[in-house]
Amino acid sequence: MVTFFFLMSTKKEAVPLAKKIVERVLKDEALLSSVYAALTSKKESERYPNALAMEELVEKIPEKIYPKFDFFRELTQSENAFHRAIGATTIAALTKVDTQHKFEEIFEQYFQLLDDQSVMVARYLSRVSGKLLQYKPELQDPLTEKLLGIDETHHDPDKKGLIWGDIIEALSVNFERSHYKDEIIEFVTRQLGSKSPSTVKKAKAFLNNLDT
Repeated sequence: MVTFFFLMSTKKEAVPLAKKIVERVLKDEALLSSVYAALTSKKESERYPNALAMEELVEKIPEKIYPKFDFFRELTQSENAFHRAIGATTIAALTKVDTQHKFEEIFEQYFQLLDDQSVMVARYLSRVSGKLLQYKPELQDPLTEKLLGIDETHHDPDKKGLIWGDIIEALSVNFERSHYKDEIIEFVTRQLGSKSPSTVKKAKAFLNNLDT
C-alpha cells in the first residue's frame, strides 16, 4: 500500500500536496485506502494534506467513498477533535449519494457535534450544514431546528458568534421552501448585534437578499 506522507508546516504548503493526492487517486482509486489511513495519523504533516484531499475527493467521487460511510461515522466519535471534524464534513458531502439513508440513522448523534467540546468541530459542522439542507431536503425541518438551537449549546458568546455566521450561510440554502422563515429571519436579525464583524456582514447580506 502506498502511503502519502509529506512534510508540511503551513496550509500554503499543504494545498499543492493535497492536489497531488487528488490527481493520483483520480487516476488510481485503489489509492483511496492510503488516504483513509492517513486521516487518522497522529502526524499533522500526514493527516492535514490528506484531509484537504478528502474534501475535494468526496465532492468529485462521492459514490466511491460512500461505502466508507461507517468509517467516517466512527471518526465523528473519535477522542481526537480533528478526526471528528473530518468525519462531520465528509458525511455531509456523502449525503448527496446516501441511497441507503444512513444519515437518518445517525441524525441525532451527528448533531451532538454542534455542542462539541471543541468549537472547531462545531464550526466545521455548521459550515457544511448547507449541504445537508441541499442534499436532504426532506429533512429540512429537523435540520433547521437543530441549527436554530445553537443558542442552547455550551459555547461561550464570543465563540458562538462565529458559529452563528456559519449557520446563517447554511440556512440560506432552500430558505424559500422553509417552514421556518419567520424563525430564521428573527435568528439572523439578532446577529446584527454580534461581536463578530464577519457574522454581522453575513446577517446583513442575508437580510438584504430578502428584499431583492
